[in-house]
Amino acid sequence: MTNSYPDPPVAPAPTWPKHKITKARNQVKSKFYYVFWGVATTSVVLGQLYVGAGYRAYAGALMRIFDSVEVEFNRGYSPKRFY
Repeated sequence: MTNSYPDPPVAPAPTWPKHKITKARNQVKSKFYYVFWGVATTSVVLGQLYVGAGYRAYAGALMRIFDSVEVEFNRGYSPKRFY
């Protein structure tokens, strides 16, 4: 058995560019980025605490008012005492 097929062509060697290829750095964050988000997070948390403390004080004052008012139910209607 003889090989009657011609030899396959040989691919040329690749030619690389002469400059150095480096990967671009993505999302390079500066110190300002971390300072900004730290201050923003702190202000949101402190704001929530401030609003919560105010709501608690308001609820306590409202409960003191409700406790001081005497409410009477199921009392008969009397036209003499109606204002």
